[in-house]
Amino acid sequence: MSIEIRGPLELPARREDIELTTTDGLTLVGELAEPEAREPFATLVTLHPLPTAGGFMDSHIIRKAAARLPALADLAVLRFNTRGTTSARGTSDGAFDGGAAEQFDVAAAMSFVRDRALPRPWLLGWSFGTELALKYGREHDIEGIILLSPPLHRATPEEVAAWAATDRPVVVLVPELDDYLRPAEARERFAAIPHAQLIAVEGGKHLWVGETQTRRVLTEIVAAVNPSALPLGTHWPPTD
Repeated sequence: MSIEIRGPLELPARREDIELTTTDGLTLVGELAEPEAREPFATLVTLHPLPTAGGFMDSHIIRKAAARLPALADLAVLRFNTRGTTSARGTSDGAFDGGAAEQFDVAAAMSFVRDRALPRPWLLGWSFGTELALKYGREHDIEGIILLSPPLHRATPEEVAAWAATDRPVVVLVPELDDYLRPAEARERFAAIPHAQLIAVEGGKHLWVGETQTRRVLTEIVAAVNPSALPLGTHWPPTD
């Protein structure tokens, strides 16, 4: 008998509480989830929404990616609290720095990926996390970036345009009803990256609330990173 995959359901995976160490001496808390019985095809390094507005490593899309995608799409999912951020896992050292010193948090995550030899890392940012991906992702050995609900409040036009000089994929999911950046303006502001793939999500909202939006976001993530795993299963154990 199988059950429908929805809400907080956590599918089987190897899960490990981890710590990241930044070059400025902070310890960040997080979790690594990997496929239960095989090596991952690729890795998602997740960057959560704004901590001063309630964002953390358990923000629901990131938590559901870690809960579902190791089993459904053979992906490793690394999630962590940026400096000064608290979740059930604990509190990371330091204090929120508006996206400046958080560059060291991104670097610490990528150092962990290298040390563990995790394959094909992608940066997956949501809201504030998209700013970190845009500002600092080019410094690291990544396959590409996936941006969920980018507000473009902190990433400058020059930092956005700099991605035009790389062939790494830039996948941008923009909700039709976003609170900060909607598809028409997003097309203008990402036009500086000719190869950017902008996906306007009809009926979508900044927080991607509801199972329909969750499944759409996770599907688009997997379409970029491991399309052979599509379509994503909706029941567990899988049904024929």
